[in-house]
Amino acid sequence: MTTDDPKPPESQVNTPAPIPFHLGEEMSTPSKKLPPVGIVLIGVAIIVVIAGIFSFIQRPHSQTTGSIDTITTADVTGQGAVMVALNVTVTNPGEKTYYIHEIGAKLETTAGSFSDSAASAVDFDRYYTAFPQLKRAPLDPLLPEEKIAPGQTARGTIIVLFPVTEDAFKARKALSVTITPYDQPVPLVITAH
Repeated sequence: MTTDDPKPPESQVNTPAPIPFHLGEEMSTPSKKLPPVGIVLIGVAIIVVIAGIFSFIQRPHSQTTGSIDTITTADVTGQGAVMVALNVTVTNPGEKTYYIHEIGAKLETTAGSFSDSAASAVDFDRYYTAFPQLKRAPLDPLLPEEKIAPGQTARGTIIVLFPVTEDAFKARKALSVTITPYDQPVPLVITAH
């Protein structure tokens, strides 16, 4: 039998050399999977800094601005309390209407912190009759449910009562008005200077 393709004898066939395999060096050990600890810590620190900057820039804030223009007080005789009329200005520089939901004030003194919701507008005449000094610079009441259109300003008076003497009120640490809107996550906090 003759063949056109002669086969070399089996002794002449080149077989590849066996690949060395070291069982002691597995690739599943942590030292072979993770980069050095220093590089991991630097990467984590960079991610934390970027997240902190992003959250600071993107934090919610009030779309309105405001000021407390005048503060008028009246001592409530025999009750150790003071009634306060605050003229407030609120400006809406935003692009959508600002709807006032609630209005309140907070007083901080050496004796503690006190807060009160703004009095109802129907009571203003009664308060002005009982405490005429509150009517030194009256404006129309600033009301809950009031709408401030984009680019517009609202001015009004709020009346609150704090359980401190007039002297304690004058020696206050801080006085602020908080206006909470319906459709925004952050209220407008106006601090008196």
